[in-house]
Amino acid sequence: MSEPGGTELSATLRRIERAAGALSTASVARMDETLPWFRELPADQRSWVMVVAQAGVRSLVQWLHQGGGATDSTQEVSDEVFAAAPQALARSITLQQTVALIKVTIEVVEEQVSHLAVKGEEQLLREAVLRFSREIAFAAARVYARAAETRGSWDARLQALLVDALLRGDSPDVLASRAAALGWSDAPPVAVAVGRSPGGEVAAVLHTVYRQARRIGVEVIGGVHGDRLVIVLGGAADPVAATEKLLTAFGEGPVVVGPAVPSLDEATDSARAALAGFRAAPAWPTAPRPVSAADLLPERALAGDAEARRRLRHDVYAPLARAGGELLETLDAFFAAGGTLESAARALFVHPNTVRYRLKRVAEVAGFSPLTPRDAFTLQVALTVGRLDPVVPGVAPVPSQTSAPGANKTPQTGDDRRRSL
Repeated sequence: MSEPGGTELSATLRRIERAAGALSTASVARMDETLPWFRELPADQRSWVMVVAQAGVRSLVQWLHQGGGATDSTQEVSDEVFAAAPQALARSITLQQTVALIKVTIEVVEEQVSHLAVKGEEQLLREAVLRFSREIAFAAARVYARAAETRGSWDARLQALLVDALLRGDSPDVLASRAAALGWSDAPPVAVAVGRSPGGEVAAVLHTVYRQARRIGVEVIGGVHGDRLVIVLGGAADPVAATEKLLTAFGEGPVVVGPAVPSLDEATDSARAALAGFRAAPAWPTAPRPVSAADLLPERALAGDAEARRRLRHDVYAPLARAGGELLETLDAFFAAGGTLESAARALFVHPNTVRYRLKRVAEVAGFSPLTPRDAFTLQVALTVGRLDPVVPGVAPVPSQTSAPGANKTPQTGDDRRRSL
């Protein structure tokens, strides 16, 4: 059988041209009857669907005039169907819904084949409609693919701007407006994770992040800044545990997670802590991956992070100073003795059990145990920072002991010291 063309279907084409308006109206009416979601569309979107249906019928006539797909202009003709509608329609109606609309329109045209085709051309027209429906389906797929690419590029730029605003500490209004454009629901808590980017195309890097985030059910916004990958997590009860499941998205090296905050408005604090921790993390080669920014307080303080120094001074040193000089004195003696209880007890002229009790009190008051090497390092840095910056309300500066503990003092018995606790 020869290809259906304008010569073979000339009489039928004239009938289709005259019935174009009626076919479009019948198609939209059928959509309204059979597709519940179509009835709920706003009036402007329904009108655009009518325009697309009319363009589809005109495109069918043009396609048949050109030989029913025998020419190279098939794609151009089918693409013109969707060119009649604005790009916004592709964001309002899903690809699945568009396929349903095409199916309804083709069904209406097929039902009218016996009325549209002159005698003897029914089969030719039916085959032509089937071939044209295939071209329209491909055209719809191209439209949505282009829309997805455009949307993806725009989202990537917008997310990069949002992350940049977080790092700069822009106002909450700026953060909220950009997050709203991305559909961010601001599910609490919110935390920021920073690591090294694996390199390559930014879109590919972020695609990996989003795919893994969907698997664990957390909300993310990501951005690549230089060689760093910055991720904002929302709705993760344990941000560190959630980041651990996203590690394959990062490159080699440390990954630091900032503190959890109630909302994106306060995420700047989390971002600053994560960045400061990322810069200081090389000083702790055996740090876990990922690591909390709070666990890097001593390294951050040594690297010049003012917030880390403030936290060590107020959260660690100040409670110890307020608890009494014996705790700081015992810590000094314990560190000077290389972490040996008995040596510290001899230097303090007390029983080893007294030293053990005081060290337990240090852990209760400061949250760090001197008997754990990592905690002991944090306590030593906190004592140093506290004595260098001794401005703690209600606490007098406590001098560091540079000589042997107990020197130039009247020795006290263990009982006297226990009574003074």
